[in-house]
Amino acid sequence: MSGWTDQRVLITGGLGFIGSNLAIRLAEAGARVTIVDAVIPEYGGNLFNIKHVRDRVTVNFGDICDRLAMNWLVGGQDYVFHLAGQVSHVMSMTDPFPDIEFNIKGTAVVVEALRHHNPTAKLVFTGTRGQYGPALRLPVAETAPTNPKAIYEISNLTAEKIIQVYHQIHGLRAVMLRLTNIYGPRAQMKHSQYGVVNWFVRQALDGVPIKVFGDGRILRDFVYVDDCVDALLACATSEAAVGEVFNVGSDRPASFLELAQTLERLCPGCVWGFAPFTPERAAQEPGDFYSDITKIRTTVGWEPRTALEDGLRQTLDYYARHRDHYWQPAGVRRAA
Repeated sequence: MSGWTDQRVLITGGLGFIGSNLAIRLAEAGARVTIVDAVIPEYGGNLFNIKHVRDRVTVNFGDICDRLAMNWLVGGQDYVFHLAGQVSHVMSMTDPFPDIEFNIKGTAVVVEALRHHNPTAKLVFTGTRGQYGPALRLPVAETAPTNPKAIYEISNLTAEKIIQVYHQIHGLRAVMLRLTNIYGPRAQMKHSQYGVVNWFVRQALDGVPIKVFGDGRILRDFVYVDDCVDALLACATSEAAVGEVFNVGSDRPASFLELAQTLERLCPGCVWGFAPFTPERAAQEPGDFYSDITKIRTTVGWEPRTALEDGLRQTLDYYARHRDHYWQPAGVRRAA
């Protein structure tokens, strides 16, 4: 990966799942990486995620809602990847305030900091495919209507709109991404609130029966985290991407049943069974969803490369080797 040597990069939420994988890739490419992460219990921030590049990155244990801190942190950066936020669909329906605080207010703080202290930096924001809500037509393109079904998705759509305004009015050089079902190493694995694929992986490794809701035939597009990082970097370095919204997904969907059956094949002791939807999940389930990635493919040349089985195999291998750093009870923190 060329072109990143000595580039100054700030990653909000950089100790989390996607942020840490991005930080590792950039550090290995010679970028000067700064991470800001509040390490909030339950959210997945984990120093072990960046263990083998810890001496090559700067970590700021801070809050993106801290205006003075963000004013200082964005200064001099060439790129800002804004990944910090509350990312649980279910939690957002029981307590909407973290979504409002981190996803909406936090985004406003980041873009205001950039406007006043580093207006030439490139900003890459990661939202969610949930901003669309139920699909009216498959695959779902960026022009599809947005009708989100939970506070989490509403807060991400609001953050995206804020960034669009700052691009249009203040010239902020921003790219907005809508991610779909990212899975792989370095995600939190303490509970099932974030990322169905990774929770299936934990259950598979623990020999706990995987619950496949309904008849398991609902379709999703699952994207391996390395492919997601490729998309983030491709959009960051593309001038044609500035001001645009892109799906980061796959036009080769798989069912939850296929997901469970693949894990059963790859992981000895894995078992699964059908289960009824919980009321919370039933209220938010949008049905089949998979992305139209024509726009990102033609604009920046990105498309996912990792087959589901290969990605699951790599994910199982990572957690089988490092589960002690991810399986601890909720609220318990480990040193790096």
